[in-house]
Amino acid sequence: MAQPGPAIQVVDHPLAGSLLTTLRDRDTRPFQFRDLVRRLGAILAYEATRHLPTQATTVQTPLEAAGGTRTGPVVIMPILRAGLAMADGMLELIPDAQVGHLGMFRDEQQLTPTTYYTKVPAGASEATILLADPMLATGGSASEAVAILKRHRCRDIRFLCL
Repeated sequence: MAQPGPAIQVVDHPLAGSLLTTLRDRDTRPFQFRDLVRRLGAILAYEATRHLPTQATTVQTPLEAAGGTRTGPVVIMPILRAGLAMADGMLELIPDAQVGHLGMFRDEQQLTPTTYYTKVPAGASEATILLADPMLATGGSASEAVAILKRHRCRDIRFLCL
C-alpha cells in the first residue's frame, strides 16, 4: 500500500513549466491552447497518482510467475466544460479510469457556484478521484465540487488545476 502524499503538491517540472508558459502566451492559438491543457492534464495526473494505493499480485510471465502490483480504481471528474481538456490527457495516461462529470457555473449575483449537472460513476466512493478544473480563482467551485463528492461518500479526492 502506498503512503499518502502531501496535502498540496506543486508540480515544479521543467516540461510542465514550459507548457504552462506557452499556455499563458497571448499569441497561443486556440488549438494549441487545448493541446497544452491536455498535455498538462497528463503531467498533473502522473504526479497526482504517484501515491495511489496498490495491491500485491502475481502474474504469469512467459517464463515463470512474477510478483507485481496493481493500482485501485481511478475516477476522473472534470468540472464542465473547462476540465474536459485536462480529462483527455488524464485518460491517455489512465485509459481504464471511469469518467464522471460535474457541471458548475458561477452565479454572478450571489458570487457562489451553482451546480447544474452531477454524474458520479458507481463505485466512485472506493476509487481515487481526480477532480479536474484548469482555472482556480476564488476556490468556490473547487470547494463545492469536493463537497458534492463527499456527499457521494468519496474519500480520496485529488484536485488538479493549472
